[in-house]
Amino acid sequence: MDRLDAMHLFVRVAELGSFAAVALQLGVARSVVTRQIAGLEAHLGVKLMVRSTRRLSLTSAGTSYLEKCRVILNLVESAEGDVAEERLAPRGNIRISLPLSFGLKRLAPMLLDFSQRYPEVGLDMDYTDRRVKLIEEGIDLSIRITRKLEGGDVARRIGSGQMQAVASPDYLARHGQPQHPSELIHHECLGYTSGGALQNWQFLVAGQLESFPVRSRIHANNGDVLMEAAAQGLGITLQPDFITESFLASGRVEVILGDFPVPGLGIYAMLPSNRHVPHRVRVLMDFLGAGLAV
Repeated sequence: MDRLDAMHLFVRVAELGSFAAVALQLGVARSVVTRQIAGLEAHLGVKLMVRSTRRLSLTSAGTSYLEKCRVILNLVESAEGDVAEERLAPRGNIRISLPLSFGLKRLAPMLLDFSQRYPEVGLDMDYTDRRVKLIEEGIDLSIRITRKLEGGDVARRIGSGQMQAVASPDYLARHGQPQHPSELIHHECLGYTSGGALQNWQFLVAGQLESFPVRSRIHANNGDVLMEAAAQGLGITLQPDFITESFLASGRVEVILGDFPVPGLGIYAMLPSNRHVPHRVRVLMDFLGAGLAV
């Protein structure tokens, strides 16, 4: 007896409620179906079904076994589907949530390249800095930039970033350049909205992570806006390198406190916790990871 075949047959009989109906569907004699189920019961040592001339019903053991069979058979089908898919070009739709600045600067060009390479994959891109609820919002993949994941997060690290404290030459000429993070409290700082007027910025001092208070008169929930404010001489800001790079290249700002590194950032592909990861999503994660590694 092939156990998987017998499980398939058992599920069919339970769903149709009839040996004869399954036999007709498969084009075999009713006795073939009866023997398979009897063999499965003998193997398990329990009765799965109660049969009469009028109706068929599951025993309590049969009801429990039916649910487990469905789970096992779905996993087998999923595994076989993955192997088959990997021989073929990925296809289907992907809903992806992307952080605004990083998404536009780094990921959008990569996603357009991905779309050209895989024309059978549809992309639905949502650019937002809020933390999305993947399951509730039907998101297949979310890119998040963070120092620390939370318990229960299902994630794959696909890149990294570095934070930098920067200010314009004009600001530093007027206010002086801080030599230690503790001096930031005496400067105009440009803070992220969620932090409030009094925030703490973290730096490594002699290899130890320390927090230093800063005061912010200007706030924004977007790093590009804060970088432009810094470039115009309005204060010091702490931003990831993918935002600072163009401003540094043009000389509009310069790095300060270079002797006091800021903890790095992880770039993660976040996945729904209740869902099998489709082949097309895995291909996209590989593509983005390879692009960010360059």
